[in-house]
Amino acid sequence: MLVLSFALLVSALPLLSASTVQQLLANDALADILARGAPILGFDNGCSRSSKTCDWMRQLPDNTKLVHMNLPGTHDSATWNYTQATQDSLFRYTGLGVPPAEIFQCQNKSLFDQLNGGIRVFDLRFAYNPGNDTLGFHHSQALLAPTTTVEDVWFGFYSWLDNHPTEAVLISLNYESGTGTPRDLKLEQHIYDIMTSSLASRYWVQTDGLLGTLGEARGKLTFLQRFDYEFLPASESKRIGIELSPEQWFDNDPKIEIIYNAAKNQIAFIEDYYEIGLPIGAGAAENIQWKYNATSAHIENATRFNPDQLYISFASSEHDTDLPPETPEIMALGNGTDTPGVNQKLLPFLQERKGKRFGIIMLDFFDVVPGLVEAAIGI
Repeated sequence: MLVLSFALLVSALPLLSASTVQQLLANDALADILARGAPILGFDNGCSRSSKTCDWMRQLPDNTKLVHMNLPGTHDSATWNYTQATQDSLFRYTGLGVPPAEIFQCQNKSLFDQLNGGIRVFDLRFAYNPGNDTLGFHHSQALLAPTTTVEDVWFGFYSWLDNHPTEAVLISLNYESGTGTPRDLKLEQHIYDIMTSSLASRYWVQTDGLLGTLGEARGKLTFLQRFDYEFLPASESKRIGIELSPEQWFDNDPKIEIIYNAAKNQIAFIEDYYEIGLPIGAGAAENIQWKYNATSAHIENATRFNPDQLYISFASSEHDTDLPPETPEIMALGNGTDTPGVNQKLLPFLQERKGKRFGIIMLDFFDVVPGLVEAAIGI
């Protein structure tokens, strides 16, 4: 992409055609947006020619239904850059009382790296940024990037899809209630306006209440709405994607069923057993085994039952009140010595079932175990 500094661009304007000027201005504006979004998006360094994951949907026929596909995703996708140094740098916004950053960090690769690494489902949590004028991203009490906005990150996805038009991306968006910021009509109007803008109509699948085919979703984002509108007037009723109501998404549950389209009998079967509640001192091995049992059982159900329904399995978890605590990284990757994590256990499980339908599998630290994303896709 050609990007000129603003001063150089202005000096060159008289020598350029109108269409070239418009393109350069657009490129410069996009560069500014992506720079502001970099704490969440990272930087798109492209894919190697040997990559099996960058454009993996290219080989699949257009008539493939999304509910029939194996879609690897990331849990709390935007936390990749949330280290203790990040948390310390944001003290002026958050103050005291925020637990250690290792409790909140669930990824170590940027959103662009996740996309290039084959991830196609993103779990994002929004609330007000400091000042309550823009919307940004959080994980509970953790403010992830105080000046990056939802709009910035959407532009990042749009730009990536422009370069990868065979791919389809699903965005699960949830309101993060643990931030200490208000939830009000202004917030809901803001997110509603973002999702129903003219630009959104170009990049988001506009179907309401149904998950269609890959062909319909290529080059676009599909919305999984994990929040309800509590303040927005009922007259503002345009909806896209599917609504996975928080009232039906029971907390810390291995067997959730959400009817997201009663007329079409469309159900989402969800495993979201994320906070392992074993007795204090149970240790990493037992906590990991309980989580693995719940996730593998749910994926096994996806291979056998309800082939035309949506399955979502969260392989992510933590037990931060254990002594010592099991952080998301320990649960996903083990203790670094004699105890493997959920991701290591999932790899052979998925490989042995290659060719089966798994549905959506949401991962923490998705790329640390080589071959896991490929196994989740089935390639």
